[in-house]
Amino acid sequence: MEVDDSLKGSKKNHSFIIIFTVIPMSKVLSNYNKLVNELNEIEKKFLSSKKKINLIAVSKTFSDSHILPILKSGHKFFGENKVQEAIKKWKPLKQKYPNVELHLIGPLQSNKVNQALDIFDCIQTLDREKIVKKIKDYTLKETKLRKNYKFMIQVNIGNELQKSGIPREITESFVDWCRNDIGLNINGLMCIPPIYEDPIEYFKLLSELAKKCNLQNLSMGMSSDFRQAIENGSNYIRVGSGIFGPRK
Repeated sequence: MEVDDSLKGSKKNHSFIIIFTVIPMSKVLSNYNKLVNELNEIEKKFLSSKKKINLIAVSKTFSDSHILPILKSGHKFFGENKVQEAIKKWKPLKQKYPNVELHLIGPLQSNKVNQALDIFDCIQTLDREKIVKKIKDYTLKETKLRKNYKFMIQVNIGNELQKSGIPREITESFVDWCRNDIGLNINGLMCIPPIYEDPIEYFKLLSELAKKCNLQNLSMGMSSDFRQAIENGSNYIRVGSGIFGPRK
């Protein structure tokens, strides 16, 4: 794996007791280093020399103090779920750490497209024609041509009604439309398997779809199943609690 060199006041007559757990920053760095070492070993076993594992540190809901230890160590890839949270957190951080590559891994609303493209470097969750057309309109503006955006298609790999993503049956045609009719730089496919099922079969399905679409990059695998995902071709894994600890 490559690594690049408040509490508001209470109202009168009311009191509040807030209990929370904070993971020590030394533990964050320890978790990160342990994971990087493990990924380096897995990479040697399962991936070719031309393909590297990209660790997306999922920093959603975590503060700057959690992120800074691994930022300072040279980590490049981070993931956020919400546009507004990302802007508030990452606009100042990216000024200080310009080599960061920030990935949107949550659903993108059509009214947030412009804001998302101003802060994110990769959108992993393209899944609707409306969003794709808005992205095209925005990136055609002269002032935005200098940024090389990356895009991935989110596939609803389990065909779950409650989940975002395009149906897997139309993946090839959607990728072709995005590339050839719209002109977007489609880099890969992303999925989230059904939570209560064995993810391996779904990882295999996405890997086969990527081959049919002639796509080299797969974003699949999180803290609990990234090992199985890598074994089935993933080179982008999304890990949050495995680095930063449990979310409250």
